[in-house]
Amino acid sequence: MKEIGIGIIGHGFMGHEHEKMLSQLEGFRVVGISDIDPTQLEDVFEGEKRYASNEELMNDPEVDVVLIVANNNQHHDLVCQAARAGKDIICEKPVAMSLEELDDMVKVTDECGVKFTVHHQRRYDLDFRTMKEVFDQGTLGNVYAIKNQLYGYNGNMHDWHVLVSEGGGMLYDWGVHLLDQVLWMMPGAKIKSVFADIRNVINEEVDDYFNIMLKFDNNITAVVELGTYYLADKPQDKWFERHWHIAGDKGSAYVDGFFPEGKIVRTSSLLKNVGGKRTMTAAGPTRSFGPPQEGKILTEELPKVDTKHEDYFRNYYNAYFGEEEFLVKIPETRRVLALMNAVRESGRTGKSIDFE
Repeated sequence: MKEIGIGIIGHGFMGHEHEKMLSQLEGFRVVGISDIDPTQLEDVFEGEKRYASNEELMNDPEVDVVLIVANNNQHHDLVCQAARAGKDIICEKPVAMSLEELDDMVKVTDECGVKFTVHHQRRYDLDFRTMKEVFDQGTLGNVYAIKNQLYGYNGNMHDWHVLVSEGGGMLYDWGVHLLDQVLWMMPGAKIKSVFADIRNVINEEVDDYFNIMLKFDNNITAVVELGTYYLADKPQDKWFERHWHIAGDKGSAYVDGFFPEGKIVRTSSLLKNVGGKRTMTAAGPTRSFGPPQEGKILTEELPKVDTKHEDYFRNYYNAYFGEEEFLVKIPETRRVLALMNAVRESGRTGKSIDFE
């Protein structure tokens, strides 16, 4: 089996995660790792090189692909440097701090003839793929609403994530994933408008809450919401809240958690307007919000999916050798980056932004 030699730039949390995963995957070999902080290299796995500089890593003929896991504001320069060294590149998200940076990265990688893609491994999240399967099957009828939500309890961020200059904040950290998931769920749909509320709740510089409403030309409204200081009294194993909800005219579906628990939900008979007739419930003369009659609510099991984050690298391996396409394409990441610009503009002005 052919082998891809990987050089990792950055040995923080995600650098460690990449090292562990790639060391266990057939077809990959972590040649070595560099980091601007030498103490971060003290626990590099045995047999891997500890480079004194990024340049040393990029000049190593054993390195085929440079995996960039440095701070967000360093992505542009490192991608261009690796491309000029003749290395293929995987860059962590967000791929760049601006559209101008990304366009320059594409120009350089194209000129150098190297492969360039982005690590969007959360396209393989079980909760997302479960709901994408529900959406793709079309069993909910005409979908009109999608919610993608993530809430944490602590609110404080770590290290460089609290600094705007380093590319910190939750829109860059998690927002790029949540928005990418919604766009990849329905890639043919165009976004008509964007409205966003972005806040610094307990962090001085960077955003730690956002609520984003996207209206699509397929008549679907998607809401993407995240809060890092969204307190709830939950058991220890539920220290966060993760939710999806899809609503259609033939039913709804929901999942909770990254390892999803949920159902498809329908009614046994659709309530319709009946002129001149009042329906009394324990909650009063209502049919929309009163307790449902027994047997009215029906549930079905969610479809089963089997995806793992390492599937990203399995796709990368096959695409690297021309057997399939790269899952993550640069124009898709550019669209997400452009959308994030519109989100920030809406948050700044308090107005809806026309898009696409």
